[in-house]
Amino acid sequence: MKLIAHRGNIKGPNPQRENDPKYILEAIDRGYDVEIDVWGDKQLWLGHDNPQYPCPLSFLIQNRNKLWIHCKNDLALFTLIHFEYLNIFFHQEDDRTLTSKGYIWTYPNKSVCQKSVLVLEDTRNYVGKNCFGLCGDYLL
Repeated sequence: MKLIAHRGNIKGPNPQRENDPKYILEAIDRGYDVEIDVWGDKQLWLGHDNPQYPCPLSFLIQNRNKLWIHCKNDLALFTLIHFEYLNIFFHQEDDRTLTSKGYIWTYPNKSVCQKSVLVLEDTRNYVGKNCFGLCGDYLL
C-alpha cells in the first residue's frame, strides 16, 4: 500500500513547514509520495489556505512520479490539466474525487476499493479494506 505524506507531513502536522518545497523533498527522499496544495494566478504557488511558496512548473515535473497535486483554485486546475503526466485533482467537500491518473481520492470514513486513496490523519493503525494508498500526517 502506498503511503502519501499529507503536505509533506510524516510525524504529525507541522503547519510551519507544510507545502514548503524543502519539506516536500525531505518526504520524497524518505521514500514517500506527497500530497501538495497548488494555487494558480500569474504563476503557481504552494500553500494550504493561501499561496505561500512560489512553485515553478519544473518542480512539479521533476517530482511528478511522487506528487498528488490538489489544485486549490480554478487557475491551478486549468493550468495543470494540460500536463497529462501530472497526477492532479480538484475537490472541496466531496466524499470522493477522481484524480487525472484514475485514482479515487477519498474523504475519511468513506468506503474504498483497490483504486482508492483514503485520507486519514493517522495512517499507522489502519486495518480497513485494502486500498491503493493512505494519505495522512502520521506515516511512521
